[in-house]
Amino acid sequence: MTLEWEQVTVKAADPVALGQWWTEALGWVVVDQDDDVFEIRPEPERLPGLLFVRNDEENNALNRLHCDFRPDDQAAEVARLLAHGAKRADIGQGEQPWVVMHDPEGNEFCVLGQRH
Repeated sequence: MTLEWEQVTVKAADPVALGQWWTEALGWVVVDQDDDVFEIRPEPERLPGLLFVRNDEENNALNRLHCDFRPDDQAAEVARLLAHGAKRADIGQGEQPWVVMHDPEGNEFCVLGQRH
């Protein structure tokens, strides 16, 4: 049996707004959207993608899954994402070579340091 990684599903109070935020943050393209679903990919036929689906339940739990992104220039990307509406997050990580952030709905993600 072979499995192909299709996408990561993200529950969102407003999947269109959050999906548009991530589209701009990543420079990806929209491949599907309606009021309850918003799907983006690096390119129209390239996987994996991110699928934002409507979820009206409030999330009070710590995220058990988050995305890590490795930029060419960590400081520049962190500054760009902060200007775009992301927030720095302190989840008890202490001093690390990565930066933990929250998207506009509070989902955690990390901007990693340079690859060694």
